[in-house]
Amino acid sequence: MDNNDETTLPADTLAILNEFLAERSQREHAEEQRQINKTGKDAHFEEDWQLSQFWYSEQTKRTIGNAVEKILAEQSNDDFRIALLSCPSLYATIKNLHDKVNIFEYDQRFAAYGNDFVHYDFNAIDSSSEYLKDHHKCFDLIIADPPFLSEECMSKMSRIVISLQRSSKSKLVFCSGEVVEPWLVASLPVHRCRFRPEHERNLGNEFVSYANFNFDHYIDK
Repeated sequence: MDNNDETTLPADTLAILNEFLAERSQREHAEEQRQINKTGKDAHFEEDWQLSQFWYSEQTKRTIGNAVEKILAEQSNDDFRIALLSCPSLYATIKNLHDKVNIFEYDQRFAAYGNDFVHYDFNAIDSSSEYLKDHHKCFDLIIADPPFLSEECMSKMSRIVISLQRSSKSKLVFCSGEVVEPWLVASLPVHRCRFRPEHERNLGNEFVSYANFNFDHYIDK
């Protein structure tokens, strides 16, 4: 045989090999997605302090997850949808409870969550009231953790939240610093709750939660 001749497989053998490789690729992708849903891709991401990212503690994720599970148990709406704004470390916990979850993030790394990911910049709300139009009036529960403790951030985040909530009955939960309370309650019909979220790192500011319903009832229930 001429050493320059290329070795080729019979057509049927090649078809079987290609089918095997395709199935293996699908299995690997499915396993990767299962791990994302189970543990959260953020487990492999470092916090970006320049984006004011601070991951919640495991206890806080479990506590919020348990509260959300109780809220979901009360729902008769099959289209109940949840939005997470700037709190990516909650995604895996909430996704394990409910399939209809969108994560709104400025950080493009979280595009790893596929169609659940929505890129957003809270500053863009100034450019148009139609910002994020495809998601207007879509969500029944919105959990937000504004990235910055400023009046401007609270005002813009509140405007986005108002555009996203399905109706005035949509449940809103904010996790943020005590310092933002005057600005937040001036923008949204929320009040401070007893629940205090904690982070993996000890932060200097005191963090609390705010809601437009009795969130503590679901925390304590």
